[in-house]
Amino acid sequence: MTDERIQKIKSAIEAADHISPEKKTELLDVLAKLKPAIAEVAQTSEEEAESISRFVEASAHEVASKKERPESVERVLHKLNQSVEKFEASHPQLTAFVTEYSAVLSGLGI
Repeated sequence: MTDERIQKIKSAIEAADHISPEKKTELLDVLAKLKPAIAEVAQTSEEEAESISRFVEASAHEVASKKERPESVERVLHKLNQSVEKFEASHPQLTAFVTEYSAVLSGLGI
């Protein structure tokens, strides 16, 4: 995941005044874990890593949006989880971090 993409995600999360400071911290912590895990996937499959990064970014922006569209977030998270499934055996940390990320978003009531 590029630094530019990470910065966009962080900015969107930090600007979301409907997310508590604790949940923002939780989300940002998980994003920090996802970055190196996605970079590891990029070493063997750059296209897949880019796809995963886009889904992470899209889900973060959906959550940061003031519009309540849980079905949209659920759809993006489903696609993210599907894209990570094939890496479960070769990159278990990525799978674990995406699961953690999804759980944090679920904790927001999504």
